Amino acid sequence: MAMAMSRRSALKCSIAMAGVYATGHISAPGLGHAGEPSGPLGLTATEAIAALREKRFSARAFAEAVLARSAALDRLNIFISQDADALLAAAEATDKSLAAGDDTMPLLGLPLAVKDNIDTRDLPTTGGTPAFRDWTPSMNAPVMQALLDAGALLAGKTNMHELAFGITSNNVAFGAVGNPHNPTLIPGGSSGGTAAAVAARIVPAGLGTDTGGSCRIPAALCGCVGFRPTHGRYSQVGTIPISHTRDTIGPIARSVADIRLLDAICAGEALSADEKPIGEIRIGVPATYFYENLDYELEIVVAKALERFRAEGVQLIDVDVEDIQTFNESISFPIALFEVLRELGAYLYGHGQHLSVPDLVAEVAGADVKGLLTSLMGDNAVPAGLYRDVIAKGRPALQRAYANYFNDHQLDALVVPTTPLPARPIGEDETVELNGEKVSTFMTYIRNTDPPSNAGLPCLSVPAGLTASGLPVGVEFVGPSGGDAAVMAIGSLFEAIVGASPAPEL
Repeated sequence: MAMAMSRRSALKCSIAMAGVYATGHISAPGLGHAGEPSGPLGLTATEAIAALREKRFSARAFAEAVLARSAALDRLNIFISQDADALLAAAEATDKSLAAGDDTMPLLGLPLAVKDNIDTRDLPTTGGTPAFRDWTPSMNAPVMQALLDAGALLAGKTNMHELAFGITSNNVAFGAVGNPHNPTLIPGGSSGGTAAAVAARIVPAGLGTDTGGSCRIPAALCGCVGFRPTHGRYSQVGTIPISHTRDTIGPIARSVADIRLLDAICAGEALSADEKPIGEIRIGVPATYFYENLDYELEIVVAKALERFRAEGVQLIDVDVEDIQTFNESISFPIALFEVLRELGAYLYGHGQHLSVPDLVAEVAGADVKGLLTSLMGDNAVPAGLYRDVIAKGRPALQRAYANYFNDHQLDALVVPTTPLPARPIGEDETVELNGEKVSTFMTYIRNTDPPSNAGLPCLSVPAGLTASGLPVGVEFVGPSGGDAAVMAIGSLFEAIVGASPAPEL
């Protein structure tokens, strides 16, 4: 097994292999100066898999293009680690399988970017924090293993908000991730590196994790599709945790078809297609709370996209979710802040780490994450009684509110803007400007993604278009518990009507 290299060492190796010289000229396949790249990098995951099987290019050529583009876009600071030798060796093995006519693996030859809090035995799992910098697990996370067993290739581990506890991906230990549409802006988080890798056309798809919006927020800000499955649909074993009540792995890709494919493998289920005639689809539009105080440019994009959706025959029903803000605010932080230190302790113990939670926290680099975790070890710890009450009463009340909403109004899903505003500059970690006022960065970006997370519902963020300033906007479809296939079918229909997000001009 090739030794895992640091991100910069791997990039130097990939530059030499792909023909990127000191002059900056690029001769590798699949690179363009602006907009959609040519070759394999311009394809979605499902398109690339079909092209590999048709032998339009080799898995080796695909891997070389991935490495070359990641090197050329090093300024976005997307990867924490890569192993170019291992990726190319796996690609060559894939080419032998393809030459032999192997069609049993649905992802054969597909390079994926993986958030660096998901266990991989071939590359370190840092969680974006110094204490785990050299930590390489002995086993892959089960979801990761399922993807590898399906023929996927590990293109690299992506940068993220430290310990997944934030939404900017401005990582003090490993550097800030840049948004491919404007590298001075945040990509969202905490799965910012994966979303940036997909949006920048380095890889066609990847994995993130989502506790309160960490797949959907970066997908919306980068112009990708991001999926949070019904809680428990995927195994959560082998990820650096925050909350077992709220955490889940989630895929990020460029099309809903790609999400469907990855979801089937992550869930261990057959590829589903839960579709209804367009005129029978009923989708709730809860204006109160979710549509309040939106960025002006973003609001225009969302309104135009939904009007196009309505014009095609989808029934959009203006109806609110009862007391959603009250229900959500009473449970959101008590759950995550009570569970996080216990979950981290269990992860350390289960992996045989000779490291205590206080030792881990002492090495946290970001002031925001360190301050929060330190406070939880002191007087600001969430009382056990409050936590038990939230789990026994508060969370079920939120879940009932959503269930009643879907049942009482005979809705297939609801739709909201994924975030109230598009990407903002890197460094605005505490506050951002929204309609002329300074507001909390974290609380504002999670406003629409947090409630369904706490209820454990399936959510899909799909691109809705670009603002007048050229920044991506996403809308989020939320379905009833277990309604993952229906949510993806609705998202696919919306995507077909509104169109995919254009490639950033890098």
